[in-house]
Amino acid sequence: MAGAVTMEANLRVPTKGARGPADVRLRRGARPATTHPHSPDETRHPLRVAIIGGGPGGLYAAALLKRLDPTREITVWERNAPDETFGFGVVLSDETLGGIEHADPVVYAALQKDFTRWDDIDIVHRGTRHTSGGHGFAALGRKRLLEILHARCRDLGVDIRFRVEAPDPRRLAESYDLVIAADGVHSTTRETYAHVFHPRVATHRCRYIWLAADFAFDAFRFEIAETEHGVMQLHGYPYAADASTVIVEMREEVWRAAGFEELDEAESIERCAKIFADALGSRPLRSNKSTWTTFRTVVNDRWSHGNVVLLGDAAHTAHFSIGSGTKLAVEDALALAACLEEQPDVPQALAAYEEERKPVVASTQRAARASLEWFENLRRHLDQPPRQFAFNLLTRSRRVTHDNLRLRDARFTEAVEREFGCPPGTPPMFTPFRLRGLTLRNRVVVSPMDMYSAVDGVPGDFHLVHLGARALGGAGLVMTEMVCVSEEGRITPGCTGLYTGRQADAWKRITDFVHTQAPGTAIGVQLGHSGRKGSTKLMWEGMDEPLPDGNWPLVAASPLPYKPGSQTPRQLSRAQLTDIREQFSAAAWRAARAGFDLLELHCAHGYLLSGFLSPLTNRRTDAYGGSLEKRLRFPLEVFDAVRAVWPEEKPLTVRISATDWAEGGTTAEDAVEIARAFAAHGADAIDVSTGQVVAEERPEFGRSYQTPFADRIRHEAGVPVITVGAISSWDDVNSLILAGRTDLCALARPHLYDPHWTLHAAAEQGYEGPGVTWPTPYRAGSRRPQTGRTDAPKPRLTLGG
Repeated sequence: MAGAVTMEANLRVPTKGARGPADVRLRRGARPATTHPHSPDETRHPLRVAIIGGGPGGLYAAALLKRLDPTREITVWERNAPDETFGFGVVLSDETLGGIEHADPVVYAALQKDFTRWDDIDIVHRGTRHTSGGHGFAALGRKRLLEILHARCRDLGVDIRFRVEAPDPRRLAESYDLVIAADGVHSTTRETYAHVFHPRVATHRCRYIWLAADFAFDAFRFEIAETEHGVMQLHGYPYAADASTVIVEMREEVWRAAGFEELDEAESIERCAKIFADALGSRPLRSNKSTWTTFRTVVNDRWSHGNVVLLGDAAHTAHFSIGSGTKLAVEDALALAACLEEQPDVPQALAAYEEERKPVVASTQRAARASLEWFENLRRHLDQPPRQFAFNLLTRSRRVTHDNLRLRDARFTEAVEREFGCPPGTPPMFTPFRLRGLTLRNRVVVSPMDMYSAVDGVPGDFHLVHLGARALGGAGLVMTEMVCVSEEGRITPGCTGLYTGRQADAWKRITDFVHTQAPGTAIGVQLGHSGRKGSTKLMWEGMDEPLPDGNWPLVAASPLPYKPGSQTPRQLSRAQLTDIREQFSAAAWRAARAGFDLLELHCAHGYLLSGFLSPLTNRRTDAYGGSLEKRLRFPLEVFDAVRAVWPEEKPLTVRISATDWAEGGTTAEDAVEIARAFAAHGADAIDVSTGQVVAEERPEFGRSYQTPFADRIRHEAGVPVITVGAISSWDDVNSLILAGRTDLCALARPHLYDPHWTLHAAAEQGYEGPGVTWPTPYRAGSRRPQTGRTDAPKPRLTLGG
C-alpha cells in the first residue's frame, strides 16, 4: 500500500518495547563491520535471510540486517521492475526519521536531500477554507524512496532479484535461517500460513483512487465536495517541488450513483479533476495504474511461525487517512533488526519483535479505524459550524487533541472555542449545559458505579462519603449507582434500592449533603431492575456468579440464562409487566421526594429493560417481542410511567447499550431508532454505553471507544447525548465537547482514582471561572503542589584534556 498520512504521523508517540526504542538499541548494539559476532557453527544468528517483497519495509530490513552483519547472505525477491511502484508520495514522521538517522545515517542523509516539508493543514468545506498550522510534515516520492533503498542495498551487497516471483515460503523456510514476508496487503505468505497467523481482513464502506497532480499544494489539503450523488472528499499533499499526491474517496453508494463503476481509468481521472477543479486550480490529474479500490484492514493473531515472520502490510494495515503503511513497515524493520541483535536465537527474536510491535500497531489501527469511520460518515458532520467541522476533522482519530492542537496553533483553536461559545480563558469542559430546568455548570459527569455496599437496599455512611466526596470534587453532575426498584430487582445483596421509605430517607440525607456542601453540583439517580442478571455475588467475590445460597427468583423478557451456570429467569407475564412498571413509578416518586435533580432510566447492560430491547435476549412472540418497535414497547411504557410522576422541570435521561458487540444483536442503526423513540416520549438526553448484554460479546475496547455511537445518535437522532467509556483525561473531555461529538462526558474509574478529578482538571488548566468552584475549606489546596527541581545547571565551558 502506498504511503499517505495526515497530521497524526508527526505525533511523537514513542515506539518502544520494554528495552527501549529500536533505533537506540540498534545504535548501541552495532558492531564493527569487519567483526563477526559468532563462530560459523553457531545457528542462533541468522546468516541466510530471504525477504519476500521489495517494498520500503523489505528493502530497509535488508539494508539494516546487512549493515549489522556484512557476512549475511540476504536475498530480496520483487516481482516488479525497479521503477514500478504504486502510489506517489510517502510521508514519514519525525519519530520514524529519528530511528532511521540512528540506525543508518547514509539512508537518512539521502532522504533529507529529497524531503518536501510543510506545516499547514487546509480544510475546505462549503466554500470556506480554514487553515491550521504548526503540524510539521516531511514527504518524498515513493519512487525516489525506493531508489534510495535500492542504492543502499546494492552498496551493502544485498541480492535483489527484480521481476522474479519468490519461491514458495515453505521452501524458503527450509533453506534459509530467516524468511521475512514483506509481500503486502495481499500477502501470499500470510495465506500460506493462515492456519497459524489467523488473519482477519475487514473491508470498508468507501472507494478511493490514488492519483497525482503536477504541482505542489502549499498545505495538506482536505476538500469536501457535496455533489448531486453524495459527498466526496479529496486528501492532497505535496511530495516534491512540482508534484502532489491526490486521493479521492467516497462511500460505495455515492461511487455507484456517480457512475464511476462504468468509467475507465482515464474517464475516472477526468471526472475527479472536474469535481475538484477548485482545489486543483483546474489542472489535470494523472495516474499510475490507478484503480478504484476499497481499503482492507489486516489484523493477524500471530506474526511469526518458525523462522517465518510478517512485516508491514502483510502483518497489518492502517487507513491512509492517519498512518502510512510505509511508516509502520519501516518501524517494523527497525524493531525486527534490533530484536535479532538482542535475542539469543531466531524464535526468541521473533517473539520479542511481536511483543514489541503488536501493541504499537494495535493502537495505530484503533486510531486509524476511528479516522476511517469518521470519513465514512462524513455526511453527518456537514452541518456543523465551519470551524467546529474543521476541528472535528483534525481530532477525528482521538490522537490529536484539543490541548495538542492548541500548542500547535493557538489562534485556530481559540477561534473554534469562540465559535463554540467558550468565554475567554474557559476550556470547553467548563461551559454550562442546560437540560430542561437544570443547568449544569460544566460538562463532567460522575458516571454511575455500583458499590455493592448497601444493607437491605439502604445507602449508608459509605455512600454518603463516596458520593459526597465526588460532589465536592467539582463535577457538574454526580450519578448514583443503579438503584433498584424492588428487592427482587437487585443485582446483588449489596445493591441500593428505592422501594421503601427508609431507603428514600437515606438518599435524602445524601442529596441534602450535596446541595448544602457542594452548591452548584447536581445529583442524579439511576433507576433499574436487574432482570436475568440478578441474584449474584458481590463483584469482588465473583462478577455475575450466582449466589451460593439465598437466591431469589429472576424474571426477564424471555427465559434465557445470562451464561452457563446462571439461573434461568421466568418470562414476565402481562400482569407482572404491570407490577414492574408500577415499581418504577413508585421508585421515581420516592426519588423526587428524596431531592434528586435528575433521573436516569437504566435500559442498558443486559438488565431488565435492556433485555427487552435486544433481539438476543427478547425472544417473545407477543406484543412485547419481535420487531424493534415491539421490543421498545415495555421500556417506553416504563419511561412514560416514570415521566408522569417525575417533576416536569427536572430532566429525565435514558442509558442504552448502543451495540451488543455480538452477531445478531442491537446495531448502531437500531440504537439511533431507540434513541429517537425515547426522545419522542420526552427523554432529555441519551446516555450512550455499549455491551454487557450477552456473555459472549466481543467488544472493541480502546480510548473513548464508545464515543462514535454517541456521536451518531447526537447527529442522527437530534438529541443531546452523554458519552462514556475509557475517557480518562480532561484533554479528551475538551476534545470531544469542542468537536461536537457529545454534550456531556461521563467518567467512572478516573473518579475512583481521584474524587477531585474535575477540580484538579481546572487547576492544571489554570481555570478559575464559574464552571467549577473549590469548596471553601479546600481553597488553600487549589494550586498544584510544588515539586523539587528536576533541572540542573547546563555546561558552560568545555575544557581540553
